Amino acid sequence: MIHSTQPVAAEGPVGAALRRGPFRVGERVQLTDERGRMNTVTLSEGGAFHTHKGFLNHSEIIGRPDGSVVTNTAGHQYQALRPLLSDFVLSMPRGAAVVYPKDAGQIVTMADIFPGARVVEAGVGSGALSISLLRAVGDGGYLHSFERRQEFADIARGNVETIFGGPHPAWRISLGDFQDEVVKAEEPGSVDRVVLDMLAPWECLDAVATVLTPGGVWINYVATATQLSRTAEAIRADGRFTEPDAWESMVRGWHLEGLAVRPEHRMVGHTGFLLVTRRLAEGVEPLVRKKRAKAEFSDEDLNAWTPASVGERPVSDRKLRRAARDARAGVPDQGTAED
Repeated sequence: MIHSTQPVAAEGPVGAALRRGPFRVGERVQLTDERGRMNTVTLSEGGAFHTHKGFLNHSEIIGRPDGSVVTNTAGHQYQALRPLLSDFVLSMPRGAAVVYPKDAGQIVTMADIFPGARVVEAGVGSGALSISLLRAVGDGGYLHSFERRQEFADIARGNVETIFGGPHPAWRISLGDFQDEVVKAEEPGSVDRVVLDMLAPWECLDAVATVLTPGGVWINYVATATQLSRTAEAIRADGRFTEPDAWESMVRGWHLEGLAVRPEHRMVGHTGFLLVTRRLAEGVEPLVRKKRAKAEFSDEDLNAWTPASVGERPVSDRKLRRAARDARAGVPDQGTAED
């Protein structure tokens, strides 16, 4: 069953226009106080941002230019800015863990997601990576996202439409298992890039090899070293892909105050591993790596790949429904169409 977000005539600003000009009703605004604490609010007629130190009427923000400083009823000042993509991703409604901005940036660059590219991805989660991929392929590109759970698809659709001001013309989202649905929806060899964020990407070898064009890039995002190893060995054994490369990235901020310049005590450490490979031409034998030990997995190993075994926490249906409502609340009221 396929649910597609279709472009419709927008009543309000979309795209670049949504990111420019004075603050408008319905927009999300990031408020930062004198101590650097941030809050994100959605502007509404008659609305107010309340704290234990007074309140700030939304009317004080609406109509002002981006980057304004506003004062609440108790004299406390706030810096008002439109949230950046990284801010939005970390504060948006979610049902599943999001792909962090540091990893999304690596995926877009290392997988060479270019304007106009034809890309497929699975699973969608809360739509954080989908947003980065849509920005990279542009209005003239194509992103087909596959998600197994309707609740996650609803949350992702709401978040995507919130940040773009409505349905994105390059986006299509489908329900079902990637390995089953992608070969039905995409022609063999028609896809430029495949991006998988799932528990067992090695189960998708045949599907990826079928739809990916020769030279096309397949990038995987996995949480654990055991998933990383299993995926790499499956790719090597398959024979239709280049030798896989793997890495992770870590981000450490710095404290900047006078001469007290030092690394922050906290950092964003391990979030996931990235593994990338490319599709070989049909019938071509891959180069054989020297001095590589052959890895084998027992039947017990093969049956051990469950969400609980790799540390994934279950998400209640109630939380998913609430996140879906919150995600949809930020979408401009301009209508959507599904087929």
